[in-house]
Amino acid sequence: MIHLIKLGLNLTLSFGEFKVTRKQIFIPIIVLAVGIGFFVLLSSMKKPPEEKAPVDNTPIVSVESIKVEPMTLKVTSYGVVRPKYETDLVAQVSGQIVELSDTFVRGGFVNEGELLARIDPSDYQAALIDAQANLASARASLETERAQGKVAEDEWKRITDAAPTELSLRKPQLAQELARVKAAEASVLRAKRNLERTYIKAPYNALIESRSVGLGSFVTTGLPLGKVLGTSVAEVRLPVADNQIQFLTDSGNNAEVILKGEFAGQMQEWRATVVRSEGVVDNMSRMNYFVAAVQDPYALTTNNKNNEAKALRFGAYVNADILGQELAHAAAVPRYLVNNNQVATLDANTKLRYQTVNIVRQDGKNMIISDGLTDGDQIITSALDYPVDGMQLALPGQISEDDDSNVEPESETQLASVED
Repeated sequence: MIHLIKLGLNLTLSFGEFKVTRKQIFIPIIVLAVGIGFFVLLSSMKKPPEEKAPVDNTPIVSVESIKVEPMTLKVTSYGVVRPKYETDLVAQVSGQIVELSDTFVRGGFVNEGELLARIDPSDYQAALIDAQANLASARASLETERAQGKVAEDEWKRITDAAPTELSLRKPQLAQELARVKAAEASVLRAKRNLERTYIKAPYNALIESRSVGLGSFVTTGLPLGKVLGTSVAEVRLPVADNQIQFLTDSGNNAEVILKGEFAGQMQEWRATVVRSEGVVDNMSRMNYFVAAVQDPYALTTNNKNNEAKALRFGAYVNADILGQELAHAAAVPRYLVNNNQVATLDANTKLRYQTVNIVRQDGKNMIISDGLTDGDQIITSALDYPVDGMQLALPGQISEDDDSNVEPESETQLASVED
């Protein structure tokens, strides 16, 4: 620096004509020196960068244990409960209604043979008496004619040895009397039947749906009196798609059915059995129809009363599960976890493994798998970036074996299995 100062003085002396002072020379030199010193000081204070702990980038996934167990395939359907038997009651004879049962009202339950109503029987009782009198008269005439025929035969034998004619033995007269007796017997049967028809009785255990006559009403032959619904058996018509029949045993014949519906605001279940298939495909819906039968739907028998079974009312809408084929080993897996018949699983070494599975059917949001998985397999339910079979994975909270530091989980992921 001393040399620089001397050089500056020489320059000042040599170029005097510029009239440069010492002050103008020293100030820039001092500023430059201070800057260099400050730079050296800052450089000496700089710390080397800290070394960061290595981060374990092993993907973290969540898993769920698969349960493989026997499974019964189900085909879902729906329908409306209807009685197997329903009958319109009509008057078979004319007359005035003189008696009505207290149970012959809408919603009343009646037993087979129970009297519902009675038509005035007076005229029919008189007709029966008249028919019985005609029968007695015809029988008396028949006996008289038989006696006369016997007398005619004896007289013919005393008079001649020739063969008698039919007329000589009064056989035509006897046949006529026999016909009169048969006609009189038919009249008696008709009169008895008409008298019995004055009693309107329940044809079977039934529920009264309607009644259209009252006490004192005059009815004629063929006039509707009411309608009854049989309570012994109820039926539900169940539509089933053609591609679902393959999951039923024996095409659904005699299959067990579980009906589900509401009763008093609560879900209830009833057991039914497929009794027949209608055997045709509906022109409008293109569906097959099965008919399921429910015994004693109104729980009127003693056994059902003791079990406190709930009534399955006619007209109720129900959902149905038709039980089909039984699988010895099967598991239900969410559909979005199955891709190209493969499922992503986590093996014992926490590595990704793709298992090839056999899909039996798709059941709503699940796939029913019969082969390829074992009970307890860990199926990956979360997502991964670029999954590769055999890649190392980790479970939530698990620490890498090669690093004692905390593992930062990945925040953004991609599905390990793509939804179909």
